[in-house]
Amino acid sequence: MEVASAVVHLGEEPFFSGESGVGNVFFNHCSMSCVYCQNHQISSRGGGTKHTPSSLAAVLTDFQEKGCPTVGFVSPGHYLPLVAETIQISRAGGLTVPVIWNSNGFETVEALKLLEGLIDIYLPDFKYWNGEAAMEYSLTPGYPEAACAAIKEMFRQRGPLRVEKGMAVSGVCIRHLVLPNDLAETEEILRFIASLSTDIPVSLMSQYNPVHRASAHILLSRRLTSSEYWKMVDLAEELGLSRTLIQDPDSSPDNYLPDFHSTTVFNG
Repeated sequence: MEVASAVVHLGEEPFFSGESGVGNVFFNHCSMSCVYCQNHQISSRGGGTKHTPSSLAAVLTDFQEKGCPTVGFVSPGHYLPLVAETIQISRAGGLTVPVIWNSNGFETVEALKLLEGLIDIYLPDFKYWNGEAAMEYSLTPGYPEAACAAIKEMFRQRGPLRVEKGMAVSGVCIRHLVLPNDLAETEEILRFIASLSTDIPVSLMSQYNPVHRASAHILLSRRLTSSEYWKMVDLAEELGLSRTLIQDPDSSPDNYLPDFHSTTVFNG
């Protein structure tokens, strides 16, 4: 496995990171090719540190010893068999904290079934409802159908996110980056999630920025407006998604709203 970095990350949702941070493993490569990818330096090319399941298992154990309440794999889908083996070795070696599968949602049900019993928390993105947009901006044919099926399977395995003493222990939380000009068709994504369960927390992200190759696409060449974002926040509330986490679209990524309903807003 090519690992771009293995770091304690404080910028995740608060019920994942707590005060100590998530022990995150960021992999090189990705199964999507988003023109606005904020991590394109590692997702679009190889490199990084080579790890076997045994050596990466030692990294996870070290995270736990440092006090991380969770450990996570970021963009792990293309290494799924090796990641599964890593978790098995880690558990045998004393890893007890919840393991997070942080993915782009472009996965097969057959693959996810190989993870049943190994992953505690699924944290998928749901990027697009519009298949044409998924192809044009991320080169992912059939993305909406794949993401719907994948999230249903994740939910079947773990159900909605369960939080104990302020920390997530199991379940599903979905991230969605609101795009300018409603290119993702956010309303349809939120309706799908609500139809599955209104108990699923949704991280509605406002941090879109036209980086990487986005400026070459006119509809993605500007930042998100506040009105575009708050419209989707209001819709989430109307749909009964009361565990929604929000970011202040008028501030920098380092400043976030303190509260939305009963849920603390994350600084992801």
